[in-house]
Amino acid sequence: MTLADILLISVGLAMDAAAVSMTNGMVYRNLRKRTYAAMPVFFGAFQALMPVFGFYAGSLFASIITRFSGIVIFIILGIIGGKMIKEGIEDLKSHETCADKLITLKVLLFQSVATSIDAFAVGIGFSAMGMSIWMPASVIGAVTAVVVVAAILIGRKFGDMLGCRAEILGGVILVIIGIKALI
Repeated sequence: MTLADILLISVGLAMDAAAVSMTNGMVYRNLRKRTYAAMPVFFGAFQALMPVFGFYAGSLFASIITRFSGIVIFIILGIIGGKMIKEGIEDLKSHETCADKLITLKVLLFQSVATSIDAFAVGIGFSAMGMSIWMPASVIGAVTAVVVVAAILIGRKFGDMLGCRAEILGGVILVIIGIKALI
C-alpha cells in the first residue's frame, strides 16, 4: 500500500470527525483556545489508536464490532444531537444567548469514540494484509487532526452567521451522522 493510498484512507476516516468538529465549531464558539486545541488532539488520537486496536484485536472482536458499530454510533450521536436540538429550541423560545455553551470532556470523549469506530475495521484490514500498523495509524491521526482544525474554523463562521440556530442545526447534523451509521 502506498502513502497516497494511506492518505486517501485517512481523509475518508476523518470525514465523520470533520462533520462533528464543524458542528462543535458552530455551537461552542466562545471556548478557550486550549479547549479548541483539545478537539483535534482527541479526534486525531482516537483515529490513530483505533486502527492499532483493530490491528491487534483482529479476528477476536471483528464480528462483534462490525455487527454493533452502527448502533453504538447512532446511540451516542443521537443522544448528543437530540440534547443539542432540545437545548437550541429552548434557547430560541426563551431568547437566551447561545454564546455561553460549553463542551464537556465527556462529550468530546464520546464524540471521539463514535467517529473513530470505523478506523477499528481499517486496522483489521491492515492486519489481514500483513502490513505494519504504525505508519498508517500515525498518518490517519495527523490527517484527522488537520481536517478537524479546518472543520472547527469553518463551523465557527457558520455559527457566527446562524447564531442560536446553529445549535439546532448542529444537533440535526449529529443525528443524521448517527442515522447514516445504521445504514
